[in-house]
Amino acid sequence: MVSDPITSPANTRIKALVRLRDRRERDATRTFAVEGYRELLRFLDAGLSMRTLFVCPELFVGSNESALVDRCRQSGAEIVEVSDIPFRKASYRDRPEGLLAVAAQFDTSLDAIPLTENPLVLVAESIEKPGNLGTMLRTAEAAGLAGMIVADPTTDPFNPNVVRASLGTVFAVPLSITDTATAIDHLRSAGVVIMATTPEAVLPYYEADLRGPTALVVGSEQYGLSPAWLDEADANIVIPMPGSVDSLNAAMAAGVAVFEAVRQRSRPSEPTSIHFA
Repeated sequence: MVSDPITSPANTRIKALVRLRDRRERDATRTFAVEGYRELLRFLDAGLSMRTLFVCPELFVGSNESALVDRCRQSGAEIVEVSDIPFRKASYRDRPEGLLAVAAQFDTSLDAIPLTENPLVLVAESIEKPGNLGTMLRTAEAAGLAGMIVADPTTDPFNPNVVRASLGTVFAVPLSITDTATAIDHLRSAGVVIMATTPEAVLPYYEADLRGPTALVVGSEQYGLSPAWLDEADANIVIPMPGSVDSLNAAMAAGVAVFEAVRQRSRPSEPTSIHFA
């Protein structure tokens, strides 16, 4: 650690941390913030590049932080100590844990997702809420998906609230960020079947054959999927809802569809009713 901790909220490095809340700043610097013990542990386990770790020991909540700080130092990160008040200013959390890093954005090209050996991919188009995007990443990791494509992002995966909502699984899931047209062409060229979720479909999701190379596509919270996905899909599928509401939360819909695919793939000999609409 540096010999003299940062003690002023007006420090230029604290101000730079605060600016990373803005997507334009993240895009311009090609960096983003990672905060919290669990998130940083997954970041390190993924072998990603950390530039600086800001630490506030008086805010540590456990006994393992020192070992994590040592790992960050050994990985080549600069370690900067910060006192309570400026750290809280830079923190993205109501209850900061005393660990906040600045990292280089990693590769999010379509090549980051392997589309071999019967891949199952989640596609999220124009998701607006960081919590939903983060939850989808957690779902993708829990289900062992080949990867997740974020198409035409309204909220980018490097948003600190996405990182937090994902519990750091954004670092564990192969991730691509691209536009819808490019994503469709890429999936088509790889022979991946596109299944678009929409309340307007008639084919129940559990009757679609999700055992082969498949991309499950979920649209934005307000507008759903764009016509491009609905028109190009091999099938449009619906989650039947006998209740009075006509749609689910986007992250919940993704989870329902993804784990139906996981269920089918765990019993590959059991036929489903139909493959294409």
